[in-house]
Amino acid sequence: MQYVWQHGLWIPGDLRTVDGRRVSIIDRGWLNTDAGPDFFNAKIDIDGHIWAGNIEIHVSASDWHRHGHDGDPAYDSVILHVVGSDDCRVRRSNGEEIPQILMPCAPDFSERYNAMVFNSARTPACAAEIGSLPSIYISDWLTALAHTRLQRKAAKVRQLVDENHGNWRAAIYITLARALGFGVNSDAFEHLASLVPLKSLMKHADAPDAVEGLLFGQAGLIPEQGALGAPDSVDELYAANLRREYSFMVLKFGIKPPASPPAWRMARMRPQNFPHRRIATLASLIMPSFEVGYRLLNLRTEDEARSLFDVTLKGYWSHHYAFGSPASGSPRALGDGAVSTLIINVVAPVQYAYAEMYADEAMRERAVDMLDAMKPESNSIIRMFTAAGIPCRSALEGQALIELRRNYCELRKCLYCRIGHRMLAMKIRP
Repeated sequence: MQYVWQHGLWIPGDLRTVDGRRVSIIDRGWLNTDAGPDFFNAKIDIDGHIWAGNIEIHVSASDWHRHGHDGDPAYDSVILHVVGSDDCRVRRSNGEEIPQILMPCAPDFSERYNAMVFNSARTPACAAEIGSLPSIYISDWLTALAHTRLQRKAAKVRQLVDENHGNWRAAIYITLARALGFGVNSDAFEHLASLVPLKSLMKHADAPDAVEGLLFGQAGLIPEQGALGAPDSVDELYAANLRREYSFMVLKFGIKPPASPPAWRMARMRPQNFPHRRIATLASLIMPSFEVGYRLLNLRTEDEARSLFDVTLKGYWSHHYAFGSPASGSPRALGDGAVSTLIINVVAPVQYAYAEMYADEAMRERAVDMLDAMKPESNSIIRMFTAAGIPCRSALEGQALIELRRNYCELRKCLYCRIGHRMLAMKIRP
């Protein structure tokens, strides 16, 4: 009922109080999300007299008494009581009767709303009907959602810049590390980045063994001595070298081994996605001078961004997925899909954040245009919406659909979704 009142979606026709006086709504007021009447600062005309004040809404008029409003002076400012059932009259604390109207809702609106909201969670709640909406309503909403998601990611980058005292390279390093977790291990990678500051790595960025030793050591992934076979085996020799480097770096920088190393997830994961290979990728991007931190802000096209992450692993990790786990195929660190994910989650948000901080509108547009020119990701959410009749033509639209799914569909916030609102608004009227 609050939703119907807020958006003026009652059945058209003459509104009258329960005692027959004509009512004209001039201003419905604004929704109050705290204690007190439901809507503040409304303005209504009752039989030619203008009233300004608050609106209270109840399913049954008797809820006024059940909620204790009859003894609460905060409700003396109510100028209209909107109800679904007129089972009593209500008064202010001075005895004056408060005007009351029945909300003229479509009788089956509640059933239709429930049918949408409590639909199967495996599909969008409106999947069966979304194809009937004009495309303009969908495209406008997706544009807004895409910018909302990009702004949220940019806000995280700016927070990291602040936490690192204005150091953009440090913020990019942490953002990149998190993105290399590709969702499953994102938290663990961000934890690792907090355990191994960029400034420590940069002091030995020209020494691959030192960088890898510090990262794998703080990650808690270096196997114990003898765990990989004979002392002269390739696996054990490499692990032993990492152990030596890690011990040296810990002493040199006064780094404390973590009491609780990052919680890595590897169950039911393809070997090429193991965190070991992603950590080796992070190490390669840091050496020799973390060029990503400089070049990323100057990227202008998708091709330039892809070249930034075109990493070929060398040494042990060129032919291993994990310690003691030989790899087959190319030593290329990241596939095309993984690179797309890094552009979406690192390049665009960092450029957008920088543009916001320094009012660089050209860079802001560049970040958006880059996503708009890219092919969309291939994931279950995009496939779900495509099956429901919403095509996805770019990475920017893909981000919008993820935002829609995560923050509206999964939370069943159909009333706050422009698509859900449009569909329900169409259904309210008989």
